[in-house]
Order: sequence, then structure tokens, then C-alpha cells
Amino acid sequence: MYPISLKQILIGFSTVLLFTGCSSDTNSEEKAIVNTSISENIATPIPVFNADSAYGYIARQVNFGPRIPGSEAQELCADWMELHLRATCDTVYRQQTIVTAGDGVTPLRCINLVGVINPAATQRILLLAHWDTRPWADQDITRKDQPIDGADDGASGVGVLLELARVIRQHPLPENLGIDILLTDVEDWGKTEWGDKSYALGTQYWARNPHIPGYTAQAGILLDMVGAANARFTVEGYSQRYAHQVITQVWNAAEAAGFGRYFVYESGGEIIDDHVPINEIARIPTIDIINLPASSHKVFPAHWHTHQDNLGVIDTQTLKAVGQTLLHYLYTLKTSAQ
Repeated sequence: MYPISLKQILIGFSTVLLFTGCSSDTNSEEKAIVNTSISENIATPIPVFNADSAYGYIARQVNFGPRIPGSEAQELCADWMELHLRATCDTVYRQQTIVTAGDGVTPLRCINLVGVINPAATQRILLLAHWDTRPWADQDITRKDQPIDGADDGASGVGVLLELARVIRQHPLPENLGIDILLTDVEDWGKTEWGDKSYALGTQYWARNPHIPGYTAQAGILLDMVGAANARFTVEGYSQRYAHQVITQVWNAAEAAGFGRYFVYESGGEIIDDHVPINEIARIPTIDIINLPASSHKVFPAHWHTHQDNLGVIDTQTLKAVGQTLLHYLYTLKTSAQ
């Protein structure tokens, strides 16, 4: 992800982006793995989010090494995430394809995973995070051409979502509410000089080729850089434009859960991220929960796109704030009768 420009960050919500996305004529392979169904729903209070467990999932990803397209770490991490989703979701889809980098030449292996909870429910919420890592530390002062760990930018959102899936498995949601967990690849293989559509390649592909034809959801929530200490989640511009009601619901849930200090009702400017193609291509109102510190000269945290984005920046209190907020949102969401 990246800010459109400093001027646009200061102005706020001014520019509409149209993603042309990845070509749909790439070779693709999809497989679905159906597991045993989740037990019959029993009404339960809002469960507790285990931040230590989420941290463990983050550490496991980082230990694979940089998860860049075509690497062994990419394949190993994808297989590990798929196994976890198989253990916690009703159905898992693996969407594997080749996308072309923003240079118009480089082919990139792309692996998107979707874990489906309560697949028969027509009322659905999409939760997503990218899991790939930046192949260049372009914001660092040393080793700029080497890939980063991506503990916060990549692994943190996935760690929270994997823990959410585990908690929901143990504390089922109403049967008429379905959850789809999208772990999307090749978000961070982009450059400013290549243009806006060089980012979020895996999500662009999924938005045009969803795991189920005609898929839709009433709301989407993207998690990106949600693990650093003292995170500040402001109202991102595209989120406000396309999904202001979801912003209100989630920020209210944060307040009700006791974590309102993390979720600030202030404009954070417009950020190019995975939620943009979800909004503009898939037409699902989707917000971006992303750390935008007030004091950062980069707009993003100081460790963004540097080698300092390692496990040392991850804070379990922030993970708890995000995870518990989402559980409060999901378990208090008004659902319609089937």
C-alpha cells in the first residue's frame, strides 16, 4: 500500500481511482477443500480474542522468511495457512494463478486463499489481509534492494484473521451470518512509477474472479499494519467514500469493546490498498483498518518498507485491540432471518 501523494493526504478524499486490474486470461487453478461442518449454533456472549495466539501466527509467518512471489517461503507459508483454514473453516478455496508485475513483463506466482464459515448463509462479511512481503526495502537507508520480513505489513493482519477463525470455530456465529476470510497475495510488488494498479495484484485478480461466481458481501474489512505499538487507526478516505456505514459500525464496536483510543475519528487521507479493488471492482463496501501515525513523516509507521518491520515492532496490546473490536462487531451485528 502507499499514499497517493502528500498533497492528497492533506486534502483528504478527492480522487477516484479506477483499477483496470490483472488480465483474466492468465492460467489459473482453483480447488475447494470441504471440511466437517461447524457445530449447530448456540447463542454465546462475545468471546475473548487471544492476542498471544495471534502473535504466534505472526511469528510463524516471519519464520518462513520473506513471502515474495516465486519463493520457497511463499509456497510453504501458503500451505501452512491453508492447513490452518481447513481446521477452522467449513470450506477452503485455493486460487492460484500468474499475474504480471507493473513493469508489464515479470510474471508473478499469486496464491489467494479463502476460508468460508457458514457457507449457506446469504448474509456475509468479508475479512481480508495481504500476506506477501515487500521485495525491496525501498524506504530503508541500507540493503534497499533486499526483501523485508513484513511482520507488521503483511503478517499482522493475517495473524489476527487466523486467530479470529479459531475463536469463531469454538464460539459459532448465528447460522444466518457467514464469514469469508480472504488472504490475498502480491499486494506489495508495486512501484509508484509503475502506477496505482501495480499494487494489490492478487486482490484485483480475485475481485474479477471471485472464489464463487457472483460472490458478494454486505461489508468488507481489510486489515493492514495492525500490529505495532500505539497504533492509530484513522478514517481512511476510500473507506469513508465507499463504506462510511461500516466505518461507523466498526469504530463504535471499538469504543464499546474498550479500545476507542486506537480507533480515531479523524481523516487519514486516501491510501491505495487492497480495499480499493474490492470497492471499485467487486462493489463490496469495504474499509481499511490501517495504522496512520499522526507524527510520521512517511504517513505510515517509521518501519514501513524497511528492515525494521520485524517481530520487534509487534505489540500484543494492539493485536488485542483490533481482534476484540472485530469480535464485538461480528457478535453484535444485526442479522436478518433466513
